[in-house]
Amino acid sequence: MKTALIFWGGWDGHKPQTVAELLGAALENQGFEVTLTAELSSLEDADKLAKYDLIVPCWTMGQLSGSQTSSLVKAIRSGVGLGGIHGGMGDAFRGNTDYEWMVGGHFVGHPHVGEYVVSLTANESPITAGLPAAFPYKSEQYYMLTDPANVVLADTLYVYENRRCRMPVVWTKTWSQGRVFYSSLVHDPKEFLEFPHVLEMTVRGLLWAAR
Repeated sequence: MKTALIFWGGWDGHKPQTVAELLGAALENQGFEVTLTAELSSLEDADKLAKYDLIVPCWTMGQLSGSQTSSLVKAIRSGVGLGGIHGGMGDAFRGNTDYEWMVGGHFVGHPHVGEYVVSLTANESPITAGLPAAFPYKSEQYYMLTDPANVVLADTLYVYENRRCRMPVVWTKTWSQGRVFYSSLVHDPKEFLEFPHVLEMTVRGLLWAAR
């Protein structure tokens, strides 16, 4: 049986416990044994972390200690998967460059909140296979600084201060032996109900990342 650790906390605005429990239930439906915790101390033991198949952060902002950062990075490098969404992974532990590099990017703002379109890229993946080539979405549109080596699976047209760019929304990458999945979607967990294909894509991403 595959195992997953989901740790939740930080800023309450992203409803981290609700997201953690929802993703945990989805993984259990896929046969995972899931451990939920609200303690960053769960990241202290590098040997214990290395035994998981998947680690899912749901922790907006906050800070990791040096030992917690080292243990987490070491676990993912050893082959444990890392996956998450929105601010729970992409706006976690601001300024921690080791963590941000491993994730593949970090949040810097959401000047647009409202309707926008998410488009799949030409990069084929089981995570996005069969999904609409483009779909409307309504939420915070994240502006992110990202690793150019990421494999971008979905992006969005961002228009801000008369500048236009394609902003990555969903990506994957590897971190030594580990796989990393990230989606900037889902500010509020109710969006999983409003856009069920986004939940399907997220679960697929977590399964892809898992060892």
